Amino acid sequence: MPDYMCLLYAAESDPETDAGRWRQMPIWLELTESLREAGILLSNNALHPVSIATTVRTREGEVALTDGPFAATKETLVGYYLLRCRDLDEALRHAARFPTAAYGSVEVRPVMSEIELAEASAPEVDR
Repeated sequence: MPDYMCLLYAAESDPETDAGRWRQMPIWLELTESLREAGILLSNNALHPVSIATTVRTREGEVALTDGPFAATKETLVGYYLLRCRDLDEALRHAARFPTAAYGSVEVRPVMSEIELAEASAPEVDR
């Protein structure tokens, strides 16, 4: 079964929205446990605010560090769930259950297997 990364995006919070989101904690705990019991949850974590993030870029051998995210956006990556599902449709059904879908967004992306990665990076061969 393929793996799917569910990237959770939401606006940077303030004390008022933080309080509302903390009230959702029982929903998150129930959702996480249901995914674990179904045997499809591989990993999940919340992330610290972008205010303590550092973006790393290298250009022409030089390393540049920037405080904060790569781009200034209203929604930032706040966490993720890594799921092993039968197919994309199943992953999308689960992604719709995340509370973040109601006030932010959930990006669902297939994870490349080692074989897919090797095939994608292999040079084309004339046959």
